[in-house]
Amino acid sequence: MRTRHTLAAATAVALLALTGCGTEPEPDAKAAASATADPEAQYLSRAHDIKFNGAPSDGELTALPPQWCDALADGHSVEWTFDPTGGDLYPIGQEWGTVQQDAYTLLVAGVRAYCPENLDTVKDELRESGDY
Repeated sequence: MRTRHTLAAATAVALLALTGCGTEPEPDAKAAASATADPEAQYLSRAHDIKFNGAPSDGELTALPPQWCDALADGHSVEWTFDPTGGDLYPIGQEWGTVQQDAYTLLVAGVRAYCPENLDTVKDELRESGDY
């Protein structure tokens, strides 16, 4: 009797494998899932939607979120993080810049992708200031 149940279970597993249950996701679904799992791709996707004064490189843009996350992890505010006498991490380069509202959008995208545990705090601070 035990042999029949084991054989029946093995047959059911084999049939499921042959009928496609448990197969790899479609390539498009797999690519979409990996894009959302990749913080850099997620962040740059949003960053590329922002209109900058000039043209920052992806390297310049991706250098910012880890620094923002470090500042937030140390307990600093968004205001301190962007302030030139504080963290001095406002998104601006030698030949590019962005307006404050877009800087906040970029910050939120970076925090969402790289340190989502700080996202609520950042959004709350921006909302309280009336800037988000």
